[in-house]
Amino acid sequence: MKTAIGLFLLALPLLAVMGTVFVIYRIVCRHYLWQLVRIFQEKPLFVIPRGEPDPTAEELRVPTCGGAMLQAVYFRTSAAARKGVIVFGIEHGSDRWSCKPYCDPLIQAGYDIFAYEPRNQGKSDTIPDYEPIQWISDYEIEDAKAAMAYVKARPDADPKGVGWFGVSKGANVGLAMFAEDSSIRCAVTDGAFGLLSVMVPYMRHWIRIYNSSFLVHGLLPGWFYQTVGRRGVGMVEKERKVRFYHLEPAASRLVRPLLMIHGEADSYIKTEMARTLFLRARGPKEFWVVPKARHNQALAMAGDEYSRRVVAFFDHYLR
Repeated sequence: MKTAIGLFLLALPLLAVMGTVFVIYRIVCRHYLWQLVRIFQEKPLFVIPRGEPDPTAEELRVPTCGGAMLQAVYFRTSAAARKGVIVFGIEHGSDRWSCKPYCDPLIQAGYDIFAYEPRNQGKSDTIPDYEPIQWISDYEIEDAKAAMAYVKARPDADPKGVGWFGVSKGANVGLAMFAEDSSIRCAVTDGAFGLLSVMVPYMRHWIRIYNSSFLVHGLLPGWFYQTVGRRGVGMVEKERKVRFYHLEPAASRLVRPLLMIHGEADSYIKTEMARTLFLRARGPKEFWVVPKARHNQALAMAGDEYSRRVVAFFDHYLR
């Protein structure tokens, strides 16, 4: 009897803490979860580039496992000897031709480039009841798998594999594929971001605005915010009938060469948010922060240095 009472008394502080956390969880969900759901679906004001068609490129239609057709383009290098093949992941809302400023130096250096537009974007097929947003879903993963399957099946496919070069949402898709597909030998990302690694810092900020109590926003651990965040994401998934992809676990499976580029002045995806993904990667890696660059503006700010670094990376790991 005394032992049972003693154990109860020892457990009492823990039970009190757990009870307090549960009460705060209910309060946060009741008063702030609707804000999280709303903000999660808001489209940020990114600069979305579009390119001009190139008559020398090969226009393609790539089938997905669900039957939707993706509009794609293939650029062949004019170099005497091809160094390799690179798949380019475009930004949310842009078109396949937007790869040109990023990839022209690579084409001149001896690489073939394949770029595609995900479904419900550009000239690719549109499926009903699906509106893409900046977060990658199972649809974008299926499209990336279809793109990789096409590149591997081409008569001129490189048997050694390919590289991936992606910007913003296309970078996120690339990291997801990079973790799963060993035929992607190396990857360059520009403006990549995870889901919870972006949400949790902003959640702390949002709750601090609506509630000044340090007990609510200051003492609660990261896992608490992740739990609330996952519940909010689940509500959006149910509403939109999709599943969003969490990059953080995938980043821990990155064991091949990676170059992550990020804008120092990115006001939406803070540098430390991108670095969270970078630190999880376990292969040869480099994190290049471009001074004064905003989201997806690293190429415009760094110019020739940007192209030189990207070409040198692929020359070292893909050639």
